[in-house]
Order: sequence, then structure tokens, then C-alpha cells
Amino acid sequence: MFTFSNSAVTIATSADAPAITSLLNGAYRGESSKQGWTTEAHLIAGNVRTNESTVHYVITQPESSMLKYSNDQQQIVGCVNLQQHGNKIYLGMLSVVPHLQGAGIGKHLLKAAEEYAQQVNCTAVYMTVISVRTELINWYQRHGYKDTGERKPFAEDGVSGKHLQQLEFVVLEKIMDKLH
Repeated sequence: MFTFSNSAVTIATSADAPAITSLLNGAYRGESSKQGWTTEAHLIAGNVRTNESTVHYVITQPESSMLKYSNDQQQIVGCVNLQQHGNKIYLGMLSVVPHLQGAGIGKHLLKAAEEYAQQVNCTAVYMTVISVRTELINWYQRHGYKDTGERKPFAEDGVSGKHLQQLEFVVLEKIMDKLH
């Protein structure tokens, strides 16, 4: 059983897949995403970031957990996926509904992800961020994540939209002994 310092954060279940899919698509793609600062609509065309079957798969994998942040009405307004790879946690899909971005929900989810990593005795949390997303990279760096120097290709997958320019990922990492 995982415990988090913020009671609004819990582990998602398969039943949450439709709401999380809607959250992810709305936060990253299409017109609704432009209300927030995490949009990728100017980089990737289309309204789809992921689909329900992919989210369901991610939620149900043995080394994967999806954390959800629910508001007072029990609506999912934020999420993050954590995948254990050896002694490290891969952090992905960190999303907050666009009109609530900047309200601290992302910070709470990031802290919960780090608490999760500590509870499974991992040595680091790492992620990939599109290299041209400097404002997002800077946000993670302010929270202790460092650019590892590693770059990964960002290939189109037939689901998440047509790239409007060539894209690559920056790998960021936070070593656990630097977590508070």
C-alpha cells in the first residue's frame, strides 16, 4: 500500500482509464490544451495524445502505476505514470487539466511520484521531455531534475499525431539522495 503526503493523490485503476485518456488528450493536444502551458498542439497536429486501450494497458502492467489527483468532486484533474525499470522510476504522462495548470497540482503529482519511488527503493526518477519544450524542462530543473545529456528520437507512432517539425527527447533525471 502506497502512502502520499497529499490525500488527493491515489493509485488509478482500470475504471479510471476513460477519464485519464480524456485528461491526457485535453492537456496535450487540440484547442483545449492551448488554455494551459503544457500544450504540444504547436508541435504535433491532431487531438489525440493517447487512446483508452493504451492507458488501460499502462495502468494494468505489473511494473507500472498511474497516480491520479482528484478534486473535491472526485473528478480526476491530474495524473502521472510511473514505471519501474530496475532501480529507477520512469516518469511519464504528467498532466493537469489546462484550466487548473499553475495551481500546484503538477507539483503535488511530482512530489507523489518521488514518494512512490522512495517507497519502492529506487535510486532515481527519470523522464523524457521534448527538447524544444524549454519552459517545461526549466520547470523540472527547478524541481531538481538534471539534463543527463542523453537524447532520444521521437518517432511518430500513428496514434499521437503528426509532428509539425523534427522532434527529439531530452532525458532528465533526479537522483534519490537529493530528494527531500
